[in-house]
Amino acid sequence: MSNTKYVFVTGGVTSSLGKGIISASLAKLLQARGYKVTIQKLDPYLNVDPGTLNPYEHGECYVTVDGAETDLDLGHYERFLNVHTTQANNVTTGRIYQNVINKERRGDFLGKTVQIIPHITDEIKRNIKILGTKHNFDVVITEIGGTVGDIESLPYIEAVRQMKWELDRNQAIVIHLTLVPYLKASGELKTKPTQHSVKALLETGVQPDVIVLRTERELTQDVRKKVALFCNVDIKSVIQSIDVSTIYEVPVKMQEEKLDETVLKKLNLPIDQQPELKEWKSFLDKMKSAKDIVNIGLVGKYVELADAYKSIIESLTHAATYNDHKVKLHLIHSEQITEKNIEKKLGNLDGILVAPGFGHRGIEGKFAAVKYARENKIPFLGICLGMQCAVIEYARNVLGYHDANSTEMAINTPYPVIDLMEDQKNVTDMGGTMRLGEYACKVKEGTKAYEAYQIDLVKERHRHRYEFNNEYLSKYEESGMIASGYNPETGLVEIMEIPEHPWFVGVQFHPEYSSTVLKPHPIFLSFIKASIQNKKQ
Repeated sequence: MSNTKYVFVTGGVTSSLGKGIISASLAKLLQARGYKVTIQKLDPYLNVDPGTLNPYEHGECYVTVDGAETDLDLGHYERFLNVHTTQANNVTTGRIYQNVINKERRGDFLGKTVQIIPHITDEIKRNIKILGTKHNFDVVITEIGGTVGDIESLPYIEAVRQMKWELDRNQAIVIHLTLVPYLKASGELKTKPTQHSVKALLETGVQPDVIVLRTERELTQDVRKKVALFCNVDIKSVIQSIDVSTIYEVPVKMQEEKLDETVLKKLNLPIDQQPELKEWKSFLDKMKSAKDIVNIGLVGKYVELADAYKSIIESLTHAATYNDHKVKLHLIHSEQITEKNIEKKLGNLDGILVAPGFGHRGIEGKFAAVKYARENKIPFLGICLGMQCAVIEYARNVLGYHDANSTEMAINTPYPVIDLMEDQKNVTDMGGTMRLGEYACKVKEGTKAYEAYQIDLVKERHRHRYEFNNEYLSKYEESGMIASGYNPETGLVEIMEIPEHPWFVGVQFHPEYSSTVLKPHPIFLSFIKASIQNKKQ
C-alpha cells in the first residue's frame, strides 16, 4: 500500500471563500517543512476542461507545461509552491464521465450496469490515488470545487467518504472551509451557517477533521469553542482565516494558526522541522514597504472580471515588488478605446500591456493602444493576441499594408501577416486542439528579450492556433521590427520587438503562467523596470 497521505478540502456556506488559497498555503507550509506535496483540483462541471469556457464563466484558463487547459487555481498552486502541475492536477466531472463511458464502450465492465456508485466514484478515487503513487508524494491535497450541498459535488464527497473508510486511520483527513459572517445590527459573529454546512457534510457520511473559518473579524475563544462543540472537532482544529490585504499573507497567517501542525498530527507525520519561510516573508516585506507606484494599463476585453487575467495581474505584482514598487493596475476595455479618447485613457500610464484573447471583438481598440504605445515611446508588452496585434498594427501603419490582418479576424485579408498554422487548417474541434504547453524559444543576443532572460534558450507555455507568417519576416526586419525569439525546431516566431523603441516587446507565448512568488518572470521584470524608467523620465 502507498504511504501517501491525503488531505481533502471542501467548502461550505458560499463559494469563492478561497479553498484554493487555503490549499496552496497548507501545501506551502508542508513543503517548507521538507515534505513532497502536490495539490489537485476536482471541478464538478461537465466540461471536459475549461479550454472552451468563456472567461466570464470561469476566469482564466491556466495552461500546464504538458499542455493541459486547467482551472485558474492551478496557477495559485504553482505560484505558491514554485513547482509545475500537470493534467493530473485538474480533473473535471466531464473527464470522469468521459473516461467511464469510454471504458463502457470498450466492454471493460463486462456487461454490468454502469452506475454512479461504484463506477463514477471508483474513477474519481483512481484519479486521486494515481497522482500520489505515481510521483511518490508524501501528501496530496485535493480541493473539491463547489459547495457542500451542490448536487454536482455529491459523487466527489461520496468518493472522499469511501477513501476515508478504505485507507488507514491516519492516512486521510478532511478540512472544511466555511464562512462566519458578522452581523452589524447585533454586533455578533454568527456560527449557525457553519453548523448547517457541517450538518450537510455529516449527512453524506463525512466528518470534517479540521474546520477553517473565513472571517472579517477576529474570532473570540467562545466562538471557537461553540464551533468545536457543535461540529464534533477539538478546539485546536478550529482555524481562523481572517481577511488579509494580499493572498500571499495567508501562509503566514495559517502558520500562526498552526494549521500545518494540526494536519501533521492528524496524519501521524513528524513535525520536527520548522517551516523555512525566510524568502517568502522577505517578499511580503518588500511588497508592504514599497511606496512608489508604477501605473500599468491592461488593455483587454474581459476586464469586468479581473479573474480573466489572474496570472497576468499576479505576475505584474511579483515584478513590481522585486522592482521595489507597487503596481497600480488600470483595467481598460479595448472596445471603449477610440482615437478621440485614447489620450484620456492611456495618457497617464507608465506601461501598456495588451492582453491575450480570441476573436475580433475589441480588436480595433487593441490596435489603437499598440499604436499609441509605439508612437509615444511608452513601454509595451503584447501577450499572444497582444503580440499579433502589434504585428498587424506595424504592418498597417509602418509597412503600408493598410488591409493587413490575421486570418482569424479577416479570412480574405490580402496581407495575412498572422495566419493559421498548417497543421491547424483541418481542425474542427474546439477543445484541446491548439498549440498547447511548453515549447523551446531561441533568444537572439543583443535584444531586449535577451537582456531580460540573460540566456539564449528558454521554454515557454503556449495556447493559440494562429502564428506570425514568416513570409513577411524580411519586410519587418528591414523596416525596424525584428524577431528576437523563434522556435529552433519549426522556425516559428516567438518574440517580436522594436530595437529603436525604449521597450516594445510582443511574445507569442504566455509568460504569466511561469511567474511565481520566489521566481518572477524575466519578461515581466524587464517590462516593469522599463515602465519605472519611463515614469522617471
